[in-house]
Amino acid sequence: MEYISTRNSSETVSPCTAIVRGLAADGGLYVPASIPELTQDELFSLCDRDYPQRAAYIMQKFLTDLSYDELLNAATAAYSRFDGDPAPLVKVDDGIYMLELWHGPTLAFKDVALTLLPHLLALAKQKLGIERTTHILVATSGDTGKAALEGFKDVPGTKVTVYYPSEGVSQMQKLQMVTQQGKNLEVYGVKGNFDDCQTAVKSIFADQELRQTLLNRGVALSSANSINWGRLLPQIVYYVSAYVDLLGENQIKMGSPVNFCVPTGNFGNILAGWYAWRMGVPMGKLICASNSNNVLTDFFARGEYNTNRDFYKTMSPSMDILVSSNLERLLFETGGRNGAVISKYMKQLADTGSYRITADEHKTLVEEFYAGYATEDQTIEAIEDFFEEYNYPLDPHTAVAVHVGGVYRSRTDDFAPQVVLSTANPYKFPQDVLFALTGDDVRDSFRACKKLLAETAMEVPPGIQALKILPKLHSKVILPSEIKETVL
Repeated sequence: MEYISTRNSSETVSPCTAIVRGLAADGGLYVPASIPELTQDELFSLCDRDYPQRAAYIMQKFLTDLSYDELLNAATAAYSRFDGDPAPLVKVDDGIYMLELWHGPTLAFKDVALTLLPHLLALAKQKLGIERTTHILVATSGDTGKAALEGFKDVPGTKVTVYYPSEGVSQMQKLQMVTQQGKNLEVYGVKGNFDDCQTAVKSIFADQELRQTLLNRGVALSSANSINWGRLLPQIVYYVSAYVDLLGENQIKMGSPVNFCVPTGNFGNILAGWYAWRMGVPMGKLICASNSNNVLTDFFARGEYNTNRDFYKTMSPSMDILVSSNLERLLFETGGRNGAVISKYMKQLADTGSYRITADEHKTLVEEFYAGYATEDQTIEAIEDFFEEYNYPLDPHTAVAVHVGGVYRSRTDDFAPQVVLSTANPYKFPQDVLFALTGDDVRDSFRACKKLLAETAMEVPPGIQALKILPKLHSKVILPSEIKETVL
């Protein structure tokens, strides 16, 4: 298996090289030269395997320069940090399931990939004979930052720098990052939004002079964002695993299509589902759920991606994104793998803030995706109604998906089994969840946790309780223009 860039399909690199580099030299994103097949017999065979075994089996199809045993050891070590199954499937009603992805150390779905990525990176560097330091740059809208910090904490041969919008994350998300311990970590608040952080980081990866300067110092840049294939690949696994669980529990018959509803910001999570579909997991629709920053909803409706719009700070901050980087991979895959076309679109986006795809490209997308969004009021209503009906508390991101998934079912009469990706523990957003359930507007997050416990009887995670007493170690706030200097 070789990997190519979305902007220049003539150059190929090994799987390990793609993971170590993170981003291609031409600014494109690495994708596999071909998508491996997963047969129905293989899906059946996975029913009797545990999650690390499923992960190793699926990843080995993409990472052909690593062995199954190497990947199994990595997955076993990574997922030993989880509270039980890394991706349990919970039935809440006939035909409606929650794929709980928040049982890891930072209580968000990013843990599924970011506990494993350090192991993949270490294996890749070993295979390639690389001894220099790997400097991981992370732009985060809330959850990726903490998950990367926790995953790479004190990992030899690595350094991690995280940039987050200083006023664009929840209080709990911010506390998780600024209290993070580790000798190889730095965290910066940025005066701006996530797109400002992401644009600056991607420009650094594209700065060949800067990268060479760092190489001369024995440092190579890489990424823990979903622009890195090593971060996206582990997310494919939980779509396969969810389908296998439905089979194993006799909820579906082999070949029955399943819809997946995904709260979406940078488009990596839902794109992983698309790759699972292309491997052979039977799906009906991928439901793309956005908040008030509904640039993706408009894109799927009209075929024009346009960031020239108001930016909203919402109660689902990990989705407060206008430039969804992983959409580039999808357009490359569905548009004939034409790197020149993707380069044109991305240049138009950088220059004008928008681009328009062809009618044929748009037709292909709407056959596979449904896109919708939830306002703040609709998000609150979804949290309240879901708890009232099922006694199941939702975080705001998952509530967005629940709302959009419900709208899809009501408008289409498509009652195929629907799996909603539950992406964060409600206690990462206690004030918003409490307000949705009770109308009680509490400023302090820890007081909100106490009240939320009384309301839901859902235990407060120890990691959240500890934030109240941990010292704040990272207090620097910078401008987007200063990000490059902090790397140097």
